[in-house]
Amino acid sequence: MKQDIRDLYKNESTKEAVKMSEGHQLRFLQKLEKKLPEAQDISPKSSNIFTLFNVAASVVVLLGLSFGAFQVFQDSKVETDPVEVVDTEIKSLGDVSPDFKRVEDYYLASINLELSKVQLTPENKELFDGYVARLKELNDEYKRLTIELNENGPNEATLDALIENLKYRLKLVMRLKDKLNEFNLDTLEQQSS
Repeated sequence: MKQDIRDLYKNESTKEAVKMSEGHQLRFLQKLEKKLPEAQDISPKSSNIFTLFNVAASVVVLLGLSFGAFQVFQDSKVETDPVEVVDTEIKSLGDVSPDFKRVEDYYLASINLELSKVQLTPENKELFDGYVARLKELNDEYKRLTIELNENGPNEATLDALIENLKYRLKLVMRLKDKLNEFNLDTLEQQSS
């Protein structure tokens, strides 16, 4: 016998509502009052113990994470402590530092400028060739010092020798220029006489 639940509900609602006994609600509230304070008394004690366990667990987790992080950073620090050697080849004095680059550029530009101002004539060719041979020797010495710089790395003695070589080459070119001027003046005086 199948019945629709909606029909059953309609039939029940038409019947008189069941009335509770008198004082039922008052008795229920009194029982509730008795039980509720007991539940509240138990709850704070268990809550305090539970909070204490939460704090202790948090401290243990924090200590564990701190120790783990310390170990990780300590291990990575040990791995990165050795100095990495970068294999850079030094090709000239200017590759050592920007200051040396400026010094080298200044001397080489000055040497080339002074050489370009020299007027070569058949009369002064022998004098010029003698100075050029000496400049070639100094240039070869400069190349040898650069190789030493590459093999041994930058040191004060090699760097000073390279700079002195550049200075000496510039002085030699200036002396060549002066000698050629003297030679030209002598030639002009001889032609005038």
